[in-house]
Amino acid sequence: MYISIIFLPFLGALLSNRWNGYIYGPYLSLLTIFLSFIFSLIAFYEIGFLGSNVSIELGKWLEYGQWEIGWTFIFDTLTVSMLIPVITISLLVQLYSINYMESDPHKIRFFSYLSIFSFFMLLLITGDNFLILFLGWEGVGLASYLLINFWFTRLAANFAALKAFLINRIGDWGFMIGILLIFSIIEDISLSNLLVLGLYLNPDLTFLLLIFLLIGAMAKSAQFGLHTWLADAMEGW
Repeated sequence: MYISIIFLPFLGALLSNRWNGYIYGPYLSLLTIFLSFIFSLIAFYEIGFLGSNVSIELGKWLEYGQWEIGWTFIFDTLTVSMLIPVITISLLVQLYSINYMESDPHKIRFFSYLSIFSFFMLLLITGDNFLILFLGWEGVGLASYLLINFWFTRLAANFAALKAFLINRIGDWGFMIGILLIFSIIEDISLSNLLVLGLYLNPDLTFLLLIFLLIGAMAKSAQFGLHTWLADAMEGW
């Protein structure tokens, strides 16, 4: 069930295609988001109220000597507290878009992009190490680019998507430097290990590390200084 929460939106992105049709494709995408929402509520009850944290390893991503990075996903109280707002907003956006995009000839592509965005957001939230987090981070950036540039025949949409892409690269550089700093300090990029060892790190290095991670977050969430792409991205009006 827990893995289904993450990968159901990805399935929805695949099902929203021309073979499933102009009508059924978007509804299949909506169905997968709805199922992910239901499973998230169950996970919230089991973990948030019963305290049964879950960690799932699907396999190894990288392995070199004693150093390894796994495809590990963790579901704890922090994770499920983020799952609920993310999947709820994703569900509401898709429900609204059923009517909003009703007459658009390319709406199956739009719903596919929405599901891809939701998938990478869930990947970002549940990943147990910084590489999975970074993969989700970049996937969100890709989905944002595709959604901003959805009406690609409009020059304004082209320029807005390009601007968002370039400004977010600044944040990505900061985030990557932060990951490299983490690895150079503790020789690991696991979130759990960083939380355990955080109290023993040099305060100056910790501050520098947090600054680089903050730069990454500022670009993606359009905080002041790296926010200029957001106004141009509002192509829907």
